[in-house]
Amino acid sequence: MKHLRSARGAVTLVAAALLLTACSGSGDDEPTAAPGGDEDEPVAEAITVGITQIVAHPSLDAARDGFKAALADAGYDVTYDEQNAQGDQSVAASIAGKFANDDLDLVLAIATPTAIAVAQAVTDTPVLFTAVTDPVGAALVDSMEAPGGNVTGTSDAVPVEGLLELVTKIAPDAETVGIVYNAGEPNAVTQVEWAQEAAADLGLTIELATADTSAAVQQAADSLDVDAFFVITDNTVVSALETLIQVAETKKIPVIASEGDSVARGAIATIGIDYYALGYQTGEMAVRILRGEADPASTPVETQTELALHLNLGAAERMGVEIPQDLIDEADPENITE
Repeated sequence: MKHLRSARGAVTLVAAALLLTACSGSGDDEPTAAPGGDEDEPVAEAITVGITQIVAHPSLDAARDGFKAALADAGYDVTYDEQNAQGDQSVAASIAGKFANDDLDLVLAIATPTAIAVAQAVTDTPVLFTAVTDPVGAALVDSMEAPGGNVTGTSDAVPVEGLLELVTKIAPDAETVGIVYNAGEPNAVTQVEWAQEAAADLGLTIELATADTSAAVQQAADSLDVDAFFVITDNTVVSALETLIQVAETKKIPVIASEGDSVARGAIATIGIDYYALGYQTGEMAVRILRGEADPASTPVETQTELALHLNLGAAERMGVEIPQDLIDEADPENITE
């Protein structure tokens, strides 16, 4: 009886298969359009991406949005697991550990601290980073040209010497420049070193104050007796930029920043990158990797080559300085804040 039931079941399965084949009218295995959609329109590929960000501030948020836009434009149907470490490195490590155990197609790490955490924990999934100043110094890649592992991405390194030259143009009498930074951020330490080297060639002296949390930024800025402030791409400081701006306005000294969003928020000037565009560029790299057209190990780290001059005329007035007319003429009107 058991063999009889098995035989009958087999006949039933064969008949069902023949019926389905006849009804389909096609042997193609290509995905069909969604109900009500265009039959010629391919179904968007569904993927899952983890995003980890060290802290929320406009520049990093813009990089994240640009990345997501690139994947959407490439036609992917993405489920995102978005996590924010709120400036806490131990939380960043926990997020990275979670992503290592999740079934993800790709991970995006925004800013150096989260990129370091992910690179240490996630070894079997492609990892893209963005808003990382010195990927080699942070031990994320073997070299900019040949990363060598499962990690690659985009750097937000800026021309520090050019930014300090802005100080000399906007405040010609300046002799000392203050930098507030988080000594726990490798990217910040690297930029401080770059600034000290560049300042020596320009006849400027760098004065330093450290802030390991956003709440400590204002006090650190207030402790400096300097002629100008230079805000590097330090996530702790940029997340609390308004408190440093308040100190500068009170002391009537200019603030030069490292990216356009900080100028819009109250710094006077920068020659900086567009973080949305940088994130989009990272997303385009991710698309090539997801499609199998590129491999992280051999995909060079990219930078943004088109930098723009940003000015904030209102901030200059509040800080008691006047921006030279030739700088105003040089800037695109779209990058000038009144």
